[in-house]
Amino acid sequence: MSINTVLVTGGAGYVGSVLVPRLLTAGFEVKVLDLYLYGSAVFDEIAHHPLLEQTEGDIRDQSLLKRVLKDCDAVIHLACISNDPSFELDPKLGREINFEAFEPLVKISREQGVQRFIYASSSSVYGVSDRSDVEEDDLLRPLTDYSRYKALCEEILLGYQSSDFIPVIIRPATICGYSPRQRFDLTVNILTNHAVNNGRITVFGGSQKRPNLHIDDMVDLYVQLLGESEGKVAGKAFNAGYQNSTVSDLAKIVRTVVKESVKNRQSIEILTTSSDDLRSYHISSRKIRRELGFIPKRTIEDAVRDLCRSFEDKKFIESMSNPYYFNIKRMQEVNLR
Repeated sequence: MSINTVLVTGGAGYVGSVLVPRLLTAGFEVKVLDLYLYGSAVFDEIAHHPLLEQTEGDIRDQSLLKRVLKDCDAVIHLACISNDPSFELDPKLGREINFEAFEPLVKISREQGVQRFIYASSSSVYGVSDRSDVEEDDLLRPLTDYSRYKALCEEILLGYQSSDFIPVIIRPATICGYSPRQRFDLTVNILTNHAVNNGRITVFGGSQKRPNLHIDDMVDLYVQLLGESEGKVAGKAFNAGYQNSTVSDLAKIVRTVVKESVKNRQSIEILTTSSDDLRSYHISSRKIRRELGFIPKRTIEDAVRDLCRSFEDKKFIESMSNPYYFNIKRMQEVNLR
């Protein structure tokens, strides 16, 4: 199996905008399919790259999928209405994009000769677990429609597996760190934004466990999966995380790093309040380390330092309020249907 051309759905998103340049550097021909709700500026530096093809469009458009998937060897499927609040803003839209559009995408991919399909699921499919380490064969107990459809799509994808169509499922931890399409609605990024700009962090609850993974490690993994042998990945699901921490511990890490990295931020207050967010899980990434040799190289501290440097370099505009950094605010703004 030789993979040369890769379609990245949602390629202009938070992870995609870091992944696409990395794939180009690795020598892949890359197609991006995205609605570009957050603009196309993330690719300004590579817009004229000879190996890059960008298509603005909707994954619900099956005729478009047939055109874009032509001559593709692999798909990395990142496109979705991402996170619970954005999904709940318009459950019908969320179902259409995250679930109803999925099987046609998989079916057309196989029909068009795609050899490998990498699906970005979520570690939230485990819901609340008392296990000290949740592993891939543990029961999935999704608490929300967002995570429930992620789990259902895993089943659909595996049903299309064949000798010449290799599916692999990744259940990422919460991603953190800097991206050209920055998000400030993810735990570590939220805490860092508030620490840098307000000198105050509010923790909702605090005892909930959250697995985390640096965005650059997430991107490294996607690139690695394109080169793995079929036998190592075919039909398998892998957790992809690194540091499992409570939200309270994350706040303390952020406070320490911001105090070290940002001038005039030597005092940062942590406020704790109640929360009705019950999601808590502590994922094990032993399987992916054992079977694929994947070992993350960056820490939560590295992600916070990256963000602090980006603030210092003035890469963000009104980071506390700009809808482009918050999925739910941008979804409300564009009123996608």
